[in-house]
Amino acid sequence: MSTDLRIACVMVGLPARGKTYIAQKVCRYLTWLGIKTESFSVANYRRKLVGSGQPASFFDIHNSTGLKQRREAATAALEAMLSWFDREKGTVAIFDATNSTKETRAWLNEQLTRNNIQPLFIESICEVEDMIGANMLDVQTHSPDYKNMDPIKASKDYETRIKNYVGSYETITEDNYSYVKLVNSGSQYIINLVQDYLESRIVYYLINLQTRPKRIWFSRHGESQFNIQDRIGGDAELSERGRQYAKELPDLVARNIGDRPLVVWTSTLKRTIQTAAGLPYPKKQWKALDELDTGVCDGMTYDEIAEKYPEDYARRDEDKFNYRYRGGESYRDVVLRLEPVIMELEQHENILIIAHQATIRCMYAFFMNISHEKLPYARIPLHTIIELKTNAYSCEEKQYKVGVEAVDTYRPKPSVPLIKKLKEQGEAVRRNEGASGEIADASEPILPLSPVLPANKKPSVSRIQKSAPIKPDLMSA
Repeated sequence: MSTDLRIACVMVGLPARGKTYIAQKVCRYLTWLGIKTESFSVANYRRKLVGSGQPASFFDIHNSTGLKQRREAATAALEAMLSWFDREKGTVAIFDATNSTKETRAWLNEQLTRNNIQPLFIESICEVEDMIGANMLDVQTHSPDYKNMDPIKASKDYETRIKNYVGSYETITEDNYSYVKLVNSGSQYIINLVQDYLESRIVYYLINLQTRPKRIWFSRHGESQFNIQDRIGGDAELSERGRQYAKELPDLVARNIGDRPLVVWTSTLKRTIQTAAGLPYPKKQWKALDELDTGVCDGMTYDEIAEKYPEDYARRDEDKFNYRYRGGESYRDVVLRLEPVIMELEQHENILIIAHQATIRCMYAFFMNISHEKLPYARIPLHTIIELKTNAYSCEEKQYKVGVEAVDTYRPKPSVPLIKKLKEQGEAVRRNEGASGEIADASEPILPLSPVLPANKKPSVSRIQKSAPIKPDLMSA
């Protein structure tokens, strides 16, 4: 993929306002959609420079040594980001820091625009004490700065660190900057000078994003008749063991999820609806949650596909994420159709999704930050609830099982793709023109970087004025 578009999302806000959580979520979202994205945390560069565990006094604006070292860390992070754009031909970078003064933002704006990078400032403002407290606990629990520190000592130190920023903090009022302000985790949004399609897509994701940690639960449908027969696709009924899983699922949910006010989402296919039938919660069916469409191979076993469509069988092993069945879908197609589901999940809590192996793999990869190459090989077993708990630094996973046996539908990635093996052996791969799916261009993003415009229309572009070089004042942790 070749593009001149380069965007830097510059985080702004006091500590414990969810900036790192937002930065990581935006990075995962864009990467999931095939847009080359990287996050650059000034805190990580500061820890490389002076080590972790610096006391709150290190972040005092009157601490000249600490201020100098934080400036060095910010400069190192910025230089690494600029180098990444040139070396990796990246599209979006995220500069994760407090960037809490106008002077700092002016310096960043000048450096970025001088390098033909569009800055998009993202400010997280939070004035709700419960939310701030939850964010503080998340930092104290997961940040490397407080690893192995007494919780009470960590809490006092972090409170002092935040106070060191409050006096000099300046909210964004620069009218010539592109920015979005997120106030109190979605209670208000302020958007200014968003310039193009990709920036608007980032903003659209942000206004759907809740910054507090949450849990999400996934389960495949119970074992189906097609699972037993090793057939793919279709709209099969549950097997006897699948019906037993559906019967025991309410108890499994009660034991491990508790009395939360759950909502259950299913696909429109019989096997998920039957699996959810006994759950005493509101239910919603999503067409977007249906299994990957296998086109002309629907209802066939893998052995039948290998016999009838050997080229397709071999090519799918070659690139399982990008291979599209003729008349059907690829995993990358499923990612795109699941984007509205992800948007809904970001807004809600207490959702149990009962769906299919491919669709759950795609959503699981989003939350667990799994690459496209590895996504089709994520292990999503039958008769298991998968719990994911998101936070700023990671996504924690738990699995809950019942004692109901099921077939193992997992197919590992071949060590040598079949098509390569056959070529090495000098054998031709027999082509059947009746199937012949395609492998999509992996270098192209799943989400287009710009809308498709009529041939006689050209997009208008607003220019950002360059500011004079300014040294950074107060940088982030």
